[in-house]
Amino acid sequence: MSPEASSAPRSLAEALRSRDDASLAALLRDRPDLVAPVPTDLTQLATRAGTRASVLRALEHLDRFALQTAQALAVAPDPATYDTLHGLLAGDDGDPAVTEALPATVAALRRQALIWGDDDRLHLVRTARELLAPSAQHPSPTGLGPTVREATSGMSPGRVQQIVNTAGLPSTHDPVSAVAALTGLFADRKRMDALLAGAPEAAREVLTRLMWGPPYGQVTADPAVHLRWLLDRGLLLPTAPGTVVLPREVALHLRGGRAHRVPEPVPPAVEPSVAHDPRIVDATAAGQAYTALATVEELLKHWDQGGPAVLRAGGLSVRDLKRTAVALDAPEPLAAFWIELAYAAGLLASDGAADERYAPTPAYDTWLERPVAERWGRLAAAWLAATRTAGLIGGRDIKDRALSALGPGLDRSAAPEVRHRVLTLLADLPAGVAPAPEAVLTRLSWERPVRTPQRDGTEDLRVRLARWTLSEAELLGVTGRGALSSHGRALLGAAPEPDDTPLSSAEQHTAIAVGLLAPLLPEPLDHVLLQADLTAVAPGPLLRPLAEMLGVLADVESKGGATVYRFTPASVRRALDAGQTAADLHAFLAQHSRTPVPQPLTYLIDDVARRHGHLRVGVASSYVRCDDDSVLNEIIADKRAAALRLRRLAPTVLAAPCDPATLLEGLRSLGYAPAAESAQGDVLITRADAHRTPPRTAPEPVPEGPPAPDSVLLTAAVRAIRAGDLAATTPLKAPGPQPAGGELPRTSPADTLATLQAAVMTGEAVWIGYVNADGAASQRVVAPIRVEGGFVTAYDHTADEVRTYPLHRITGVAELAED
Repeated sequence: MSPEASSAPRSLAEALRSRDDASLAALLRDRPDLVAPVPTDLTQLATRAGTRASVLRALEHLDRFALQTAQALAVAPDPATYDTLHGLLAGDDGDPAVTEALPATVAALRRQALIWGDDDRLHLVRTARELLAPSAQHPSPTGLGPTVREATSGMSPGRVQQIVNTAGLPSTHDPVSAVAALTGLFADRKRMDALLAGAPEAAREVLTRLMWGPPYGQVTADPAVHLRWLLDRGLLLPTAPGTVVLPREVALHLRGGRAHRVPEPVPPAVEPSVAHDPRIVDATAAGQAYTALATVEELLKHWDQGGPAVLRAGGLSVRDLKRTAVALDAPEPLAAFWIELAYAAGLLASDGAADERYAPTPAYDTWLERPVAERWGRLAAAWLAATRTAGLIGGRDIKDRALSALGPGLDRSAAPEVRHRVLTLLADLPAGVAPAPEAVLTRLSWERPVRTPQRDGTEDLRVRLARWTLSEAELLGVTGRGALSSHGRALLGAAPEPDDTPLSSAEQHTAIAVGLLAPLLPEPLDHVLLQADLTAVAPGPLLRPLAEMLGVLADVESKGGATVYRFTPASVRRALDAGQTAADLHAFLAQHSRTPVPQPLTYLIDDVARRHGHLRVGVASSYVRCDDDSVLNEIIADKRAAALRLRRLAPTVLAAPCDPATLLEGLRSLGYAPAAESAQGDVLITRADAHRTPPRTAPEPVPEGPPAPDSVLLTAAVRAIRAGDLAATTPLKAPGPQPAGGELPRTSPADTLATLQAAVMTGEAVWIGYVNADGAASQRVVAPIRVEGGFVTAYDHTADEVRTYPLHRITGVAELAED
């Protein structure tokens, strides 16, 4: 055996053992599931890296060319040379793009421990080979079938010899050499060309149909002449009664050596579609950002006194979602998005009461007091990190249960990563440039190809997440006209700080985005334009006190660039019920109107104020009193008041069996303007009491697998693995008891004490077996410092620290070999 062959790693564990610390840290960073918990040594790390769950997770994170490379290795001999792998991907004619991209791809697969070995002996991890190799039950994306050896494993030796003879090969003495001869024929390009030159035209058509897969076909008990020609020469081999397969070696010859029809070594470019002036993009995005804030505020104001009830299974009912959509004047999917966004930002939650309802949280009041740009920053940051996916609402889960807004089952751990990746692709384009959405989706599909298509034919989740990201980013004002805005770049971390120092946290990214957005937002106005048709036009956003007061005094009639408010008797009465007087309303309108107050509006306010409180409603169950008994006579005579069942108690008092609120509403529906009064006879000011939940925290995102380890954890993990591997692999000094694999060293208490005392004097390290208080056994390499009082104090190379061990828990001691 050559020195090179003897030095080649014989297992993945040996390959990992030859790596430096930086390479091990890169492996743990790429595959964080391997570090939770930290493996005890490199053998355990290799075992964990080869488990089915870990390999599946690693394969799902490969790009298309890396996956094609792994699939090619799965159909290649084990081990395979780099040249063999290159031939499977580039073909006989070669492919410069494959030649250029393959070294980096092989290095990436080796770094992730999916392949190991040198270029002359490349091994695909056994679990990955089992997952990617073709079989009748699980066809390979390569479209290749079994090898000649696999396809003939159940064939009689006599039939194999017949095929060899018909193919023009000499007879052999055993089936193994016969199969080897047939395999050599099919792998020889010149001899195969000569064999196929004599094939019937129909036989060549059959081979062409099966060449790119699926490689299986059906034949009758009495096959046609051209099929018999193929079967007699082993170009088609039977796998079951009536079923034949095209051997892998034959398919590779017909394909020119390619394992894939179209190798894709180069990621598809995200080509620009439309270019806009960056200033227009920023202005459009800022307008969308302001609209998003107004929509969320309107939603929470609509639920200010207690929103819809929480379903028993959690979430919002379909009926309540429809009502909210009508209130927001938006489609139901869009209303669901705003609801989920407010929930993700911690502005909305359930109140936890017995009759549980949704309501704004106390954080909503704090949020309202912040500047406009900062309010947007909180929404955008929450959206970027949220795993709850509003696009799923209305669908069904794997148990065929409906997915509702604010309900369970909406978390998708891939959502934040997809959002970041989509925005990063947009950030790679010049400022103001918008790509075609399909180009973004094509690139994402290359970066994370789908290994198993959806059975119901729906798009892959990542593709749907990308589509939703593009539309939601536009709604939030992260993008404008399809291009990433300047504040969107900052939110992503793609824009530098003013002093060109690198960003270090999401909070800093958001702060910079807020600073870039603030100058683009319109300044709130302190005035409206009153019109003679009892409307007021707000030509832009209003200051909050003005908007709140106007929202009480008038009803919103239309929204858009300018908001139109309409004054009605009911809206004016609402303002009077809130404690305002007619004089207050006249002064308010005169102060905030850039146009003269129209006379019809003045008359409306005075007329409603004159009648407001003329009737008094109290508790009888309820009563009505009025100094003008003719008004009470009018009410008693009105047939529409029969449902109230009023009766006269005195010339100026009527009583009713219903509660005061019902009586108030009934009288108002008859055209009167009653006012409620207290038990003392004072007029009650009915201000709407805001309903708030107890303090709530925003929902935590659900991570995709274990969190990525930081540099501190990686350094500690590599050190611990190295130390554990030292304890597991360091040879013992001969002569001496050599524990079998995995067994603890065993010595008598006297020998243990003597060996440890000698090690203290010499300063040498020893190998001990140790059982802790929980009964867990471990092997450790320690350098004893002191032995006294039934304890040994030693530097533990495995833990990389000084520790103290009770002597009675040490099973035995073995000296290490000097080498």
